This record gives sequence, structure tokens and C-alpha cells, in this order.
Amino acid sequence: MSEDKKKKYTTVSIPTPLYEKIKKRIEDTGFTSVSDYVTYVLREVLASLEEEEKEEVFSKEEEEKVKERLRALGYLD
Repeated sequence: MSEDKKKKYTTVSIPTPLYEKIKKRIEDTGFTSVSDYVTYVLREVLASLEEEEKEEVFSKEEEEKVKERLRALGYLD
């Protein structure tokens, strides 16, 4: 049995005009259905968001150390 047949699916409702726009957009592409396209787009968006969350940010302590160094160098007042 293929991996797709093992997956469980659900139905998500979208406005009909949006469905029609997507349907027109995917003509002559590798997407075989609006559902395939929407699934692809959502995966891309989620992957992008997860990547943003992984980006390291300075802790408050690290930020203060950087500011102190910049002050010492005369870049900040």
C-alpha cells in the first residue's frame, strides 16, 4: 500500500471563488487537484514559519553585552 493511501485526510472548506482561482492557476502544472496545490502551499508556509522560529535571537543578557561593547566603541550613547 502506498504512503498516500495510509494517510488520513480531512475536509477543509474554502470560498468557492478562491477554489476557482486556484483551479485556474494550476492548469498545465504538475498539480492534479486543488487539494494537492493547497496541501503544497500550506506545507511551504509552515516550513517557512518553522525555519523562522529556529533562528537564534539574542537573550536579554547577550543583547546588553553587545550594547555595552557598542557604547565602549562610541557607537551608542
